[in-house]
Amino acid sequence: MRLLETTRMNSWEILLIALGLAMDCFAVSLGIGTNGMKKTARMVLRLAFHFGLFQGGMAFIGWLAGRQIAGLISSFDHWLAFFLLLWVGGRMVIGSTKQEEECRKTDPTRGGSLVALSVATSIDALAVGLSLAIVDGSIFISSSIIGLTSFALSVSGYLLGDKLGCRFGKRMELLGGLLLIGIGIRVLLSHLLGT
Repeated sequence: MRLLETTRMNSWEILLIALGLAMDCFAVSLGIGTNGMKKTARMVLRLAFHFGLFQGGMAFIGWLAGRQIAGLISSFDHWLAFFLLLWVGGRMVIGSTKQEEECRKTDPTRGGSLVALSVATSIDALAVGLSLAIVDGSIFISSSIIGLTSFALSVSGYLLGDKLGCRFGKRMELLGGLLLIGIGIRVLLSHLLGT
């Protein structure tokens, strides 16, 4: 990241990075919010908490790892994100074809789906953490800003998806699943094509 290749970063730069990282959280939360399930505050907070925790935590882990682990992770991080998003997105696409009663039993804010989404949306934060170690940034402030921004955008995306889901039903769940698959393809292609 060219933006990080300076001697120090100011708060605005960190906030812009946090917003960039949180856009995947927003998009994924938007997709999940369309699943047609009855929403509770607990579900919204659980999803946003995990996304924020993983984003901030991965930035911190990346900072701790420094340059030594960068080569190991960069060789497969795009594949990991691709397969995790493909798996969860595929489940949502399949869920959009099921009867309403079956669909309500699936809660993507719990269990393996939640962990898979949290990891998939936070892999880029690991690379940012590595960059922060190089520029000697304040990791506690940076990872907190990254986590809180991801939390806020996850809540916003989930609630917006819920509104769209109530209006358009199963079509929005299908769209949400395709959105997750599209994000996975974008991550994979951007790494393979070097863009």
